[in-house]
Amino acid sequence: MRSTLIKLHIAVFLWGFTGVLGRLITLNAPLLVWYRIFITILTLLVFGFFKGELQKLPIKRTLQLFGVGFIIALHWVCFYGSIKYANVSIALVCLSSAGLFTAVIEPIFTKKKFNGIEFLLGFIGIAGIYLIFHFDPHYKIGIIIGLLSTIFSVVFSILNKNVVVSVAPKTIMLYELSGGLISITLLLPLYLKAFPANQLLPSASDWFWLLLMSWFCTVLAMDLSLQALKKVSAFTQNLTLNLEPVYGIILAFAVYHENEELGTGFYYGFGLIIFSVALQMIRVLKYKNV
Repeated sequence: MRSTLIKLHIAVFLWGFTGVLGRLITLNAPLLVWYRIFITILTLLVFGFFKGELQKLPIKRTLQLFGVGFIIALHWVCFYGSIKYANVSIALVCLSSAGLFTAVIEPIFTKKKFNGIEFLLGFIGIAGIYLIFHFDPHYKIGIIIGLLSTIFSVVFSILNKNVVVSVAPKTIMLYELSGGLISITLLLPLYLKAFPANQLLPSASDWFWLLLMSWFCTVLAMDLSLQALKKVSAFTQNLTLNLEPVYGIILAFAVYHENEELGTGFYYGFGLIIFSVALQMIRVLKYKNV
């Protein structure tokens, strides 16, 4: 079980870089996600073809994975939208509400009973976000979009757990991201009509950051995450994702000096989030109830 948690934490560490990379890329959120998914799919096809790791799935399972892919595409669009409207730190810290949303949403999708302890731990994370919202109200739109991103992330993790049992991780990624790419391709013209973009093609530096994001923060991170999800609960995965803000915010402070933009409310709220993560990890390691 310890090796499973290590894989999960490596995946979360890699995801922590995506916020910083997202701010470096000049494209708007939907276009950024479209190119990220497109590059990832090409990578999976090339490596999967030569290694023979890809499976052909029946139409019913294909449609299920396409639907899950649509959810993760919405999560990414909202996540990068939150970065554009606020900053990397705010977008990342909103992910800390995953524990609360999982405690509420997971019993709806599964037969799992409502767990009051999980709800309480998640509520601590929400209290942290409230402190940030209360002291820094000018981040209102970014926080709302960030919370939407978290809800989509939670639904994605819950649905994903039901399809990872008998399918290879890279096959799951290929089918899910194909569904996400199709969804964004269909919706992108409507978005661009409502919110015209200054540029449709990535710059040379954008391509470099997109490749890093796709190869390391998507292919490798999702592969490790899917391996871990076979052995841990959706709640443990989502609460572990609360460490993504830790890694990402440290990077944002170092690269963008966002610590100069944030008030004391951010640090009080962030402290509560770290507290909730620590309590859950102690609970997991003590009772091995993952």
